[in-house]
Amino acid sequence: MSLLRCPLCAAPLERLERTYACPGGHSFDISREGYVHLLPPNQMHSRLPGDDKAMAAARSRFLSGGYYAHLLEALCALVLEHTGTAPAVLDSGCGEGYYTAGVYAALAAAGRTPRMAGVDISKCCLRWAARREKGVEFAVASAYRLPVADGVADLLVNCFSPLALDEFRRVLRPGGVFLYVVPAPDHLWELKQVLYERPYENPDEAVPYGGFDYLDVARSGRTVTVSQPHLTDLFQMTPYFWKTPKSGAARLAALDRLELRASFRIHVFRKQW
Repeated sequence: MSLLRCPLCAAPLERLERTYACPGGHSFDISREGYVHLLPPNQMHSRLPGDDKAMAAARSRFLSGGYYAHLLEALCALVLEHTGTAPAVLDSGCGEGYYTAGVYAALAAAGRTPRMAGVDISKCCLRWAARREKGVEFAVASAYRLPVADGVADLLVNCFSPLALDEFRRVLRPGGVFLYVVPAPDHLWELKQVLYERPYENPDEAVPYGGFDYLDVARSGRTVTVSQPHLTDLFQMTPYFWKTPKSGAARLAALDRLELRASFRIHVFRKQW
């Protein structure tokens, strides 16, 4: 049973061999890689929204190197803690699917039978994601208009992606859990020291959100040594790529490796009844 719904009429979608179809007669082709495009033209603000082909490839190469494996381990532990035997799980802003696939694998390894979907606005990212894990449904869509029915998700994961709280409240069932992954204050501090003359720490906030109970914040951090070309891949997948002076980018390109802190916070929320 699909977690996805039609973006045109909000009816449930059924996955067929090569398409998704709804009772209203709308159908959406499944790509060769296995994702479906559910972003209507009037929701596309550019010809190719989200991460482009080069950024998606850089993200896949870096994360596949295992540098953030400690974050995935901490995330999976929380997922297992807050789900039952057959959870419906949604990854909003799933990117190239590293965390999505890891969560799905952890649930399956624990004997659970998850239904899981990953949504991202980048078609380029979903080409990687759909190849990474065939057991997950992947859809091109906006986090602000998730193609998922009301109250269907037991757990929602959001890793460094847009915080679409109204939609998260809508798609989570009462009592459902929302895991929000953000960088810790010292995340990639050494990288920022190379890139900028005056680096600054990320904010460390515990913000309550309406409609959610704030349960906990889990910390995950490790020092990793990143060598080229993964160091360039890391730079390309961060927001720093777009706002770094040329001099900073040149300093980074001249390095063979860099030891840096990879530090994260996972905020845990429960939707109120």
